[in-house]
Amino acid sequence: MIELRKKIDEYDYLYLSARIHALENKLLTRERIERMLSARTAEEAAKVLSECGYGDFPAVLTPSAIEAALDGARQAVFADLRREAPDPAMVDVFCIKYDYHNMKVLIKGEATGQDPAPLLLEAGRYPAGRLREDYEKGALDRYAPRFRQAAAEAREALASSGDPQAADLVLDRACYAELLEAAQASGSAFLEGYVRLSIDAADLRSAVRSARTGRGAAFLQRVLLPGGAVDPEKLAAAVLSGAELAGLYAHGWLSAAAEAGDEARKGGPLTRFERLCDDALTHYLSQGRRAAFGEQPLIGYLYAKESELTAIRIILTGRLAGLDTETIRERLRESYV
Repeated sequence: MIELRKKIDEYDYLYLSARIHALENKLLTRERIERMLSARTAEEAAKVLSECGYGDFPAVLTPSAIEAALDGARQAVFADLRREAPDPAMVDVFCIKYDYHNMKVLIKGEATGQDPAPLLLEAGRYPAGRLREDYEKGALDRYAPRFRQAAAEAREALASSGDPQAADLVLDRACYAELLEAAQASGSAFLEGYVRLSIDAADLRSAVRSARTGRGAAFLQRVLLPGGAVDPEKLAAAVLSGAELAGLYAHGWLSAAAEAGDEARKGGPLTRFERLCDDALTHYLSQGRRAAFGEQPLIGYLYAKESELTAIRIILTGRLAGLDTETIRERLRESYV
């Protein structure tokens, strides 16, 4: 049963909304992105980020240094907004997925004997080091019941099947379920709409990939998630029958992505399809910029910062890998600003 918290009046967000609208001016704009793309090296590209409020990146960039810098920036944003938000639990909704990421890392590290530390992220609700220590001691009683149960089930799924994907599927299903519960408990229709759209995007991605690889009904039943606007059974039926997916999403935010998905499932490129799935979320959440106050600007800004960090990673790691500018540009999503 979902326990609703007392709804906080939108006027409680007056100060924070004004501050967020000011912070939006420092977000990574398309013009700043183009300047990063035109830089000759990753280090030169990183200098543009000083305009966005980022501290100095290391003088010599490596993939691990980039990840550490971005994880630190994410932690700082979450901590700052959690202190300022009338309802800190709204910020925690954006932290949940990092707890599940860390649990995936811990379970796979245990199974393979590899040190999980380099892959753990500190942006979750639970400090990564403490989570690791408690997991290794089998002492997860202090954690959310769904998270704790999913960890046990994922660990068993990997042990019995030897397939890391089996553990991932268990944790992904639990993650989205917990996200939806948290969004509903917040009392924010805008936040709940974002989570439900995220579920639809995840299901659409799974449907297209399943169609491309010829997966059957049993696999679709395992990967498709409840809670979105599109019934998973109808989506599975469309995949198995070869019917177009676009009709199921025709009147929603994912309509363009579904059309691209129909092309991709027939062998077309996945890059545009994946980008349009993410762009649909950006279009939905950009409504937060148009709200003068309330929780919408906070929710939109949290998503915008995460999208910004993703864009920074794509550009800097792409430069390190020697990718040409057009290849990097194709991987970038639509900007929030």
